[in-house]
Amino acid sequence: MSDYLKNPDAIYSLSFATIDAEADLSLIPANARAVARRVIHACGMTDIARNLIISQDFVTAAEVALMAGGKILVDAEMVRHGIIARLFPDRERIICTLNDPRTKEVATEIGNTRSAAAVELWRPYLAGSIAVIGNAPTALFHLLDMIDAGAPRPAAIVGLPVGFVGAAESKEQLIANPRGTPFVALRGRQGGSAMAAAVINALLGGAE
Repeated sequence: MSDYLKNPDAIYSLSFATIDAEADLSLIPANARAVARRVIHACGMTDIARNLIISQDFVTAAEVALMAGGKILVDAEMVRHGIIARLFPDRERIICTLNDPRTKEVATEIGNTRSAAAVELWRPYLAGSIAVIGNAPTALFHLLDMIDAGAPRPAAIVGLPVGFVGAAESKEQLIANPRGTPFVALRGRQGGSAMAAAVINALLGGAE
């Protein structure tokens, strides 16, 4: 029999103790460090802390939005499923329009990807909601373009798209000009649905 730690509580505690020992969170706002820990826990890479940007007002703005009944707008079903049900049982408030039958037509109309078209369908829900992008850089680019063109600003943006084309650039655009919107972003190519969902789980009390 292999000798390894089997107690789930001990595994969880040791995981966060390791994060605290290895990650430099000094540049993260104090009230956002639980968010940072949860993101690191989701990917297993303590070195991302140096590239994780969380605005000073993100946690407060996002928590207010959640308490006020705001929607959680997600760019991928993986993000939706990553949000822990026991922490957020009102699943109808999590909106993913990627598989909406209108997205293909909208994508053709705007000359963009289905992910961008899905964000276009967020318009009725944007005000007072949290926009969570954990997959497609085109979704983040299009969201920022929509805001620039006069669309309602969401209460907060989680900008964690992943990939080799556009991911780093879309996040840098958000960091350089967040359009007056509290945000989370991770510089570079790294990101993903698990990390994006982890931000929401931390806000809901699912951190250590």
